[in-house]
Amino acid sequence: MTREQIKEAVVQALLGVAPETQASALRSDQDLREQLEIDSFDFLNFVIALDKNLSVAIPETDYQKLATLDACVDYLAARMQPKPQDGTKFPEKGAWR
Repeated sequence: MTREQIKEAVVQALLGVAPETQASALRSDQDLREQLEIDSFDFLNFVIALDKNLSVAIPETDYQKLATLDACVDYLAARMQPKPQDGTKFPEKGAWR
């Protein structure tokens, strides 16, 4: 998924909790909760929508990393990167004693 696709998914999730928002008016570097005048419950619904739509689990400890539109895209892009396949395997059953 490209950064632009991630940004579009974030904007759609935001519109789900603040449907009166004009997507074109969103500032990418300003606090989302302040711009949209949403409370913590709306923000939680936003995070749940991201999880559902992008299949990315976002732990509560990371919520502050989603403060701005740019921060959301950065965070999600990093979380969605495929993990390198380095050939690491778990030891055979019973090998650890």
